[in-house]
Amino acid sequence: MEERNTINFMRLLSDKSTGSTLSLNSNDYYQTEIFNQLPSIHAQLSHGQLSRDRESTVPLRNLVMCMQGKRDARDRRMRQMSDIGFQEPRRWKQSVNRKREGSYMRGAIAGLLPWQHILHTIEGRFGVGVKAYFVFLRYLIFLNLLHCALVWGFILGPTMIYGRSNDSEPLKFGGNDSVLDFFLGTGYLDRSPVFFGYYTRGSLNFPCLNTPLLYVTGIFTIFILSLIMVVRRTTVGYKHTWMLGKHYSTNVSNKIFYGWDFTIQYPAAATLKHSFIRNDLKLFLYEQTFSMRKAQWTLGRHMRLYLLRFILNLLVLSLLGGAFCLIYFATIISQSNGQTSDPYQFPLVSLLLQYLPPITMTFANLVLPLIFRKISSFEDYSPTIQDNATLVRSIFLKLASLGIYLYFVITTTSQHRENLLGREMYKLCIFNFLITFSTTFLMNYPRKLVQQKYPSSLLGRLSWEQHFLVPLNVLELVYIQTVHWVGVYYCPLLPLIGTVILVVTIYIKKVGWSISYGATMIY
Repeated sequence: MEERNTINFMRLLSDKSTGSTLSLNSNDYYQTEIFNQLPSIHAQLSHGQLSRDRESTVPLRNLVMCMQGKRDARDRRMRQMSDIGFQEPRRWKQSVNRKREGSYMRGAIAGLLPWQHILHTIEGRFGVGVKAYFVFLRYLIFLNLLHCALVWGFILGPTMIYGRSNDSEPLKFGGNDSVLDFFLGTGYLDRSPVFFGYYTRGSLNFPCLNTPLLYVTGIFTIFILSLIMVVRRTTVGYKHTWMLGKHYSTNVSNKIFYGWDFTIQYPAAATLKHSFIRNDLKLFLYEQTFSMRKAQWTLGRHMRLYLLRFILNLLVLSLLGGAFCLIYFATIISQSNGQTSDPYQFPLVSLLLQYLPPITMTFANLVLPLIFRKISSFEDYSPTIQDNATLVRSIFLKLASLGIYLYFVITTTSQHRENLLGREMYKLCIFNFLITFSTTFLMNYPRKLVQQKYPSSLLGRLSWEQHFLVPLNVLELVYIQTVHWVGVYYCPLLPLIGTVILVVTIYIKKVGWSISYGATMIY
């Protein structure tokens, strides 16, 4: 019987390799480039050693390191306590306890915030990117609630307490009032505290304290406070984006090893996250290839490309001009119908004509960004610049269309402009909410049912895959909040109306995603 030839593997260990942990003076590890680029490292390098000042006061459970590293940190703290006097360990323990209690308190307060369970569920199913949309939506709700408190304190509260002028008519629902007034902002709603014309000088009529002065002060406070909060939130977001963009955005190893979102629990969301990481790597490689190809362009190629971009930008300006012309004609038709016809004779026709400007603006805001995206693909930009160009053009379209619409309303109206502008902003808010509801339950949900039950049918094949574009949806929230800011002077209760609409929007979006957007989300 032949003996089998066996090979014995033996690991050779030196005296320096018997330990399984790294010492404090292991500069070969800490000074590597990869260690400096790790986004989860909270330590700092100082002459080849880690700075222990901040680490000594942070609770062990908050340190981002392995279990062996936490044991070493605990041992180092015990050695530090044995090397110093009696009072220093006591102060150190008190500092650690205070930080731990503060961390527990912040976690408890965060758990008491509204819709925290909904946000946690969305984060678990669709990841942090989609959760950020809902966090921003909740932030706008809190901002509008703050505006409601200011409106009550400066405008509505004093008017309710001190009353209106003696010649003001009592507010009653009757006569020619109907339910249609709640959609058009006319009749009963036009005489209510919703609009500017309700607030007149009452018994509060002192030289330095009267209703008009409180009204202007309240609106000015809303604008100043909104500006401060928006600047603060933008500054914090820009700081985080700048730090990540400067150090980690172009590091492929971070995209591969640290790009996974461990909060995802839903299998479909995990598949989408896989696709997102894969597409992110493809985008990074395409950006590098595009830069190399661009470096080889000749002068003639640059001139032809600049000419093509100039023509395409002229096309974009033409589309914007056409959209503004449509808004102008829609405003003329709507204003002429409101002044000449009786809205109660043909209610549906009158309602359609009164909402013609919001319908035109919504149609332009839905169609033109798709055309802008197609145009940017012919301009031979990198994918990132294409997305940014489409986003900038969409922002300009939304804000410019709102400004042009206000300008047309002011120029085509000669009297009672305050209530009229308030009604137009009110109708924009109502119509945006109706569009959100209709898009979720009357378009996305039936399309999802057709794709699931009849995937091979003609209608199922024509029903394209649903996408949720987070940047464009966030832009829609910015547009809605801009309408609230513009109309708060003419419609003081618009923040309250906007708060109700945004609260209902949270549940509409959650239910809509549960039944429709299980297909695809784009972060």
